Amino acid sequence: MPSVPAVLRTSRHKAALIACLVIFLAVSTWLIPPRDVVLHNVLHHLNILPFMLAGLFFGWRGAIKTMVFAVVLLSPGIFRHWYRAPVDAQDQIVELSTFGAAGIIAGVLADRERMQRVRVEATKRELETVYSELQDNIEQLKKSERLTAAGQLSASLAHEIRNPLASISGAAGILSRGQASPQSQAECLEILTKESQRLNKLLTNFLHFARPRLPRMQTIAAEELLRSVTMLAQHAAAERKVAVALHAGASTLRCDPEQIMQLLLNLLLNAIQASPEGGTVDVRGMARDARYRVEVRDKGEGISPAAADRIFEPFFTTKPNGTGLGLAIASTIAAQHSAVLACMPGTSRGTTFVLDLPGTTEEPAAQAECVVAA
Repeated sequence: MPSVPAVLRTSRHKAALIACLVIFLAVSTWLIPPRDVVLHNVLHHLNILPFMLAGLFFGWRGAIKTMVFAVVLLSPGIFRHWYRAPVDAQDQIVELSTFGAAGIIAGVLADRERMQRVRVEATKRELETVYSELQDNIEQLKKSERLTAAGQLSASLAHEIRNPLASISGAAGILSRGQASPQSQAECLEILTKESQRLNKLLTNFLHFARPRLPRMQTIAAEELLRSVTMLAQHAAAERKVAVALHAGASTLRCDPEQIMQLLLNLLLNAIQASPEGGTVDVRGMARDARYRVEVRDKGEGISPAAADRIFEPFFTTKPNGTGLGLAIASTIAAQHSAVLACMPGTSRGTTFVLDLPGTTEEPAAQAECVVAA
């Protein structure tokens, strides 16, 4: 926005230009002899220039001032021509009136346009102020949300750490007294080892959740990825005497194979642990509308709708010895891949987890099917 002195200088220059035009026309009308009718007609028509410029630059008030100034300067010439060339003098009076009225009308329109522009600028400044305040409020809300989430995570982490520490402290106290039997010492050592491993796993998962690495995107065959996941879960399935049935439609995925395998392996292991002995876990992959949908379905006791709403929250778990971070990490990985991870409780028994991945190329001619036996 120009400074006030600059605006004043510009206004003065415009006023000086208009004044010079009026003076030039008045002097020329006085000096040119009345018999040069053509030149006088040209000068009379040129009178519209200062009036229109005054109206555009300074509004209807400027047009009136310019008109008065022109009448004062041109009056002697009109008076002189009134007796020598009355038609020319009358024409000049008519043209001064007409052009002055046109300048006033132009000034009125220019004033309206300027007022509209001022209102638009004021509205713009108000909107900018409101937008700035809105951004500040959003940042405050984000900061408050982050602090709340950090507080909840800290409280949950402290609660999860307290139980292993109590077990470790109790076992260490028994060993420190030196009066325990060999069997009790072995049990205490086992508790120390087991709870230490549990703490290590808890903290490792928490770090993976709190500081997830960025995906390293690669192109990989979907059926190959699903087959690798089912093979990794074979040992856990054999221990639980659970069969894993794989039905994978052929397609290519653009993803981080390591992270997606971690996500799917977590879903598959949860399904195996939830399945009854001799049961079957179904893993299905299918391409749909340039996306790839993976379903992991078990036939266990299922999960309540209330628990399903919280299943992806950090430290929420339905397992006695669970950390509650596996599905939270899986949800983070899905979000990094612009995928959708959802839990669909069964109507009677069982639970289905659905992973909807983007960016696939469907190849319906190929279909991979296998069963990892119990």
